[in-house]
Amino acid sequence: QVQLVESGGGLVQAGGSLRLSCAASGFTFSNYAMGWFRQAPGKEGEFVAIISAGGIPDFADSVKGRFTISRDNAKNTVYLQMNSLTPDDTAVYYCARRRSRSYSYAQGEYDYWGQGTQVTVSS
Repeated sequence: QVQLVESGGGLVQAGGSLRLSCAASGFTFSNYAMGWFRQAPGKEGEFVAIISAGGIPDFADSVKGRFTISRDNAKNTVYLQMNSLTPDDTAVYYCARRRSRSYSYAQGEYDYWGQGTQVTVSS
């Protein structure tokens, strides 16, 4: 069965960095785009980043220039490198499998989700 397991969250001071990992199993990882979303307390979930099956990334405006996304198809893992973190980045971060190889920023276009990893940025 499809499984997505995030790791790497934690508590960091503003200006710091974290790298999240999402280990995938149960499907041909290289055939799918993968995305990261986040949900802060009391707010709706929002798109953060996506990487296509071919390795092309895209980002939400709020994280452009600070976050990078990458994938290692040999390890079935997608990464989210987060730099220059601010308290506004505090949220539970989820990785998700896009239903196809191409981009989508809509949560409904992702069919499998991980359990999430908490990122807390202190001021």
